Amino acid sequence: MHDYTARAGLSVDSRLADLLETHVLAPLGRDVGAFWQGFADLLASYAPRNAELLAKREDLQAKIDVYHIERAGKPHDAADYEAFLRNIGYLVPEPGDFQIGTQNVDAEIATMAGPQLVVPILNARFLLNAANARWGSLYDAFYGTDALDAPAAGPGGYDEERGAAVIARGRQFLDETLPLVDQSWADLKDENDGKLLDESQWVGFTEKGLLFQNNGLHIEVVFDRESPIGKTDKAGIADINLEAALSTIADCEDSVAAVDGEDKHLAYTNWLGVIRGDLEESFNKGGRTLTRTLNGNKTYKDSAGQTHAVSGRSMMFVRNVGHLMTNPAILLPDGSEIPEGIMDAVFTSAISTLDVEGHAKYGNSKHGSIYIVKPKMHGPEECAFTNDLFNAVEDLLGLKRHTIKVGVMDEERRTSANLAACIEAVKDRIVFINTGFLDRTGDEIHTSMRAGPMMRKGAMKGSDWLGAYEARNVAIGLKHGLSGVAQIGKGMWAAPDLMGQMMVEKIGHLRAGANTAWVPSPTAATLHALHYHAENVFDIQKDLPEPAGLEALLSIPLAEGTNWSDEELREELDNNCQGLLGYVVRWVDAGVGCSKVPDINDVGLMEDRATLRISSQHLANWLLHGVVSEEQIMDSLTRMAAKVDAQNAGDPDYQPLIGNEDAPAFSAAKDLIFKGVEQPSGYTEPLLHSWRQVKKAG
Repeated sequence: MHDYTARAGLSVDSRLADLLETHVLAPLGRDVGAFWQGFADLLASYAPRNAELLAKREDLQAKIDVYHIERAGKPHDAADYEAFLRNIGYLVPEPGDFQIGTQNVDAEIATMAGPQLVVPILNARFLLNAANARWGSLYDAFYGTDALDAPAAGPGGYDEERGAAVIARGRQFLDETLPLVDQSWADLKDENDGKLLDESQWVGFTEKGLLFQNNGLHIEVVFDRESPIGKTDKAGIADINLEAALSTIADCEDSVAAVDGEDKHLAYTNWLGVIRGDLEESFNKGGRTLTRTLNGNKTYKDSAGQTHAVSGRSMMFVRNVGHLMTNPAILLPDGSEIPEGIMDAVFTSAISTLDVEGHAKYGNSKHGSIYIVKPKMHGPEECAFTNDLFNAVEDLLGLKRHTIKVGVMDEERRTSANLAACIEAVKDRIVFINTGFLDRTGDEIHTSMRAGPMMRKGAMKGSDWLGAYEARNVAIGLKHGLSGVAQIGKGMWAAPDLMGQMMVEKIGHLRAGANTAWVPSPTAATLHALHYHAENVFDIQKDLPEPAGLEALLSIPLAEGTNWSDEELREELDNNCQGLLGYVVRWVDAGVGCSKVPDINDVGLMEDRATLRISSQHLANWLLHGVVSEEQIMDSLTRMAAKVDAQNAGDPDYQPLIGNEDAPAFSAAKDLIFKGVEQPSGYTEPLLHSWRQVKKAG
């Protein structure tokens, strides 16, 4: 239940009003009454525009549905299809030549290349871990994962054989990255021995080591003969610390379950703690209470004895929600819920203004910028709306124009097809574009829902549209001047336990021209940093081709002429239903928006709503076209519910799906499939929010 406070005609959750007035507006010296009146005026202008954009989405989708229905049974005519999309305004004219004009961008985003974390903002411990993942121990990352090609550690304490393999691999990295003159790092006697082949790589002396730099990233070699590792090491090297997660996205969107004022208060409180620098979280580990806080900076002295500092924390973005959802945390004068994306823009920007105006312990942006990632925008009109909204928020908060920067997630088909125009719409504040296979595939299925049955989910990764999508994103970004100014990113490695495989595959993101890519953990960030030492992304970007045309991008991944066996159908149904149930039960029952969810083969995968969007839309598509029946889906759901129950048997708070088929979790799973065709853009949020609110209400 919400306890509302009246503010300028708005009904505001009292916790949110107090948070903003006491902890944000007061330190900033802003007039509370003027702020709320300005916020109310902003909503009066932008809430109707938001609704109009959502209505346009539905209108375009309805026209596309009719197009496919009228052409049922006919071969796909690519030229006719593209002309149709232009005629209805789905495709817009390409903009002329332009370069983005974004200014005051921090080096971690503009001129450095490295890993990026995405972390649920509701979990303070995870948020602190991610913010502190700017630096990571290479020894720990190798010792604890399969990225090291050596026998696994034996049971009990420290395994000396594996430890020796870790040290040898660390020396190999140093030899490859920081080569010495006529010498290997394995031959060093101490920190004074050896000479760099490229002396410009040396940076300075840290408290217990030497600091170097390669491809813009720092490396600290720790010398400590008092430590357990250093005392047995020939040179006294105790560890190799890598600059790892250059940036982190604190996520208010797909990785969280935030459905009301209580949830949003926690989200904004955690963001406040990160920005002020005083976020902390205590937890029990091994019978001891530990308290985690934000790391301070890493200091070093140069050859002249002058002291300098390197940030000890990731550069923080905050991901707002998209344009679709509303939230009961604030009610408009007519009693309707606030558009959540507008609320996020105002609250996260207001909190971030504490950093801009010097009220933060450490500081986030050295250039006085606020970094917001905006997801799930459909086309340039919606990007222009975000640009206008951020203008209005800057005016509300008394910020200079373009203080608020924007990251545009290229995860909807209409954005992909009009990406240059989308970039132009935010050209003076854009700092980020990226691709996301999961959401983008969900929208691909939904947009062409009526065209016919889609190919199997796994086969999508080899489809023509996907290759075109990934390549065009980078090429268009480079064409319009993002290199050296903004991030061009790639999506998540979803298997946190398969680091060896990640090390083989994820270097491909750099070779495709991405100067950042998402990883699922601080350990993964440390390992992925090795890729950025091996490849200079900015050099790679110089040799990449111009953007290709639209033909491949607009191809539809239909399973034409395919006749699946009963075994193949059952396999696909079970894969989708198991993943869907495994995620939904945690979202609805526990309010967990992102976690390591075992897949059908019991491999833990980091899943959020994007994964759910594909599974639910794929099932809805096959059901619509008669590939499978409702009975077959229900049979799979029932069998997979038993598997998910078994996978969660060790959780004392878990409510089984079997025996509770009418409860919110199983009901939500069914709705996501059987009502999937009618969901706006195939999104899962409306149904998840509704069923989560039922669960919270008891």
